[in-house]
Amino acid sequence: MSSALPPNLIKGYATWKKEGYSERKALLQRLVKEGQHPTTMIISCCDSRVHPTTIFNSEFGELFIHRNIANLVPPYRLKGDENGTAAAIEYAVTSLKVAHIVILGHSNCGGVLSCFNMCTGKAPDLEKPSSFVGRWIDTLRPGFERLGSSGDDKEKILMLEKEGIAISLENLRTFPFVKQAIEDGSLSIHGLWHDIANGVLFSLEDGSFKPVVIE
Repeated sequence: MSSALPPNLIKGYATWKKEGYSERKALLQRLVKEGQHPTTMIISCCDSRVHPTTIFNSEFGELFIHRNIANLVPPYRLKGDENGTAAAIEYAVTSLKVAHIVILGHSNCGGVLSCFNMCTGKAPDLEKPSSFVGRWIDTLRPGFERLGSSGDDKEKILMLEKEGIAISLENLRTFPFVKQAIEDGSLSIHGLWHDIANGVLFSLEDGSFKPVVIE
């Protein structure tokens, strides 16, 4: 039997029901009647400091959001363990017909740090077959292997955060329905890295991350 909800969640819900819902009642009822038609899928990290809807100032129904550890996309494969990320991508592209998929990485990512520690021998428990986290972040191992020998650990971890975004974009293209949609011109994919402390977004363009220009 589940225990009672934490008081802060109940208080937060009460505030939203009184204020937020009343302001959006008509919108939510229309979305229920007409269905959702988001134009963009966001694949972001589970990190509690990353709020895609806040970052993009989006409303209900605008973003189709999937969150996982370190905002990773594994390569396409039909056999193997269940993959909620692959299922979400398939639904977004083939059913919702989103026009954009955004990989949203961020600074100080605990998942990326775990991968770095695992690959450098500092986290042997993550190497065990029984570690769900370890098996998941192994998707990022090719990114670790791309890191050069120069730079200290802090610099390499920052580089690995960005490599994770690049690898996820590469893996996205291995999905046949994603590849076809890109070739048809109905879908474009994007990589963003969010500097949490400074509130700045960087976009992966021509192989490097550049600040998103605000007009």
